[in-house]
Amino acid sequence: MARIVVIGAGLGAMAAAARLAVAGHRVTVYEQGATYGGAVGRFARDGFAFDTGPGLLHLPAVYRDLFVKTGKEPLEECVALTQVDPAARHVFADGTRVDLPNASRAGTVAALDAALGAGAGERWGDFLTRAREAWDRTRRPLLEEPQPADPAPLAREPYPAPKAGLLRRPTRTLAQVGARELRDPRLAALLDAYAWAYGFDPADAPASAAVLPYMEQTFGSWYVAGGLRALADAVYERCRKRRVEFVFDTPVVDVLEKDGRAVGVRLDGGGEVAADHVVSGAPVPALYRDQVVEWERGEDWPRHQVLGTGRVTVCLALRGAREADAVHRTVVHAEGDRPTVTVLRPDDPALRPDADHESVTVTATVRTTPGQEWEAFADRMVEAAGQAVPGLRDRLLWRHVRTPEDVRRDTGAAEVPGPALAGSDGRLLPAANRSPLPGLYFAGGWSHPGGGLAHAGMSGALVAGLIVEGADFRGSQ
Repeated sequence: MARIVVIGAGLGAMAAAARLAVAGHRVTVYEQGATYGGAVGRFARDGFAFDTGPGLLHLPAVYRDLFVKTGKEPLEECVALTQVDPAARHVFADGTRVDLPNASRAGTVAALDAALGAGAGERWGDFLTRAREAWDRTRRPLLEEPQPADPAPLAREPYPAPKAGLLRRPTRTLAQVGARELRDPRLAALLDAYAWAYGFDPADAPASAAVLPYMEQTFGSWYVAGGLRALADAVYERCRKRRVEFVFDTPVVDVLEKDGRAVGVRLDGGGEVAADHVVSGAPVPALYRDQVVEWERGEDWPRHQVLGTGRVTVCLALRGAREADAVHRTVVHAEGDRPTVTVLRPDDPALRPDADHESVTVTATVRTTPGQEWEAFADRMVEAAGQAVPGLRDRLLWRHVRTPEDVRRDTGAAEVPGPALAGSDGRLLPAANRSPLPGLYFAGGWSHPGGGLAHAGMSGALVAGLIVEGADFRGSQ
């Protein structure tokens, strides 16, 4: 049995802790904050409650596998999952609206043809066929296997763009895919919205980001009753049942090293905890920025994503009941200086004081540049959300704005890591699970496979596998 210290109590770190505890190791989690969940947070006031991180779950099979591998109760006995249908309503700048069904390619093609004109659905369907090729080429190395020692093959673009003319530059970005292959500004905006939702600027995102709409439209979107925070609650309880120990309000300020290997951690206040392995779920750049892991030169840092984007979340407490035909998710596309926003309106009694009120969450991706006027930006977000919520201004009781600075305070990084993407010369690959320091492993959204709620859970599985299978193992007797 090995002594294992886990830094941080995000979803990926807790997934690793649960799997390691089941394997017979003694696991202690040290969290700098007062609660678990990391970016999967909750804001509550006056009987209203809001998810401050992701609001929908994709690839629930990842958490089904976690619960099967760590206990007797399957995921569905711990949380209630329902498919969101329609998956999303899209409101374009010209006023066109389209409802896209959940996990139905034929239904999506028909809906786009009906709303945008004959041929629109076929062009989108042909694009998804090419996106599937990119998915098939990258799914295993990006999501299911440890990152290879030489990730150079993953730096090459896997998206099979149609061949261009001799004088046309090759298709390298998602924005170019939209302009050249979809040939309708509304379809291009639809594609762009998937990139923005995951923190990518479509003008910079590689063509391989086509896997994002493919993944959602193939595997569906799911809502967890009580909000995504209920999933964090369930993973935390699973850890507790596996006798994982949690210590909150206790920052780790240093990873202890001896003979070129991690041997424990130093806590804020000076206490030291010995360990055979250290698993960090904290943001990789924050570990090095704050010298929790010592380094002398910038090149000592492991490669990690740098997106330069964060999220603004506006929680809206509304008077009046949610209308019967309201949809769960609406994407209102950018117009003028108004950003693209995602409006979530879950029909969930757990999130509102009574049936005569409603909780609404509005999110937008922004560049994390200093000096932003967040309240003015939130005003534009709420204005856009008015196209998804009838009578929004008159119904508004109060709002709460959560900025990238708030995310940095709670998680250590203002950026929200995106899913791992191939291509783009490898700059969107997250850090490998094995760190440059033997005995220290990376888990969570900033590490392989990286980004997204489901991907963080897979990262925890990969880390646990590396340790359990005996990689660099020195267990206590």
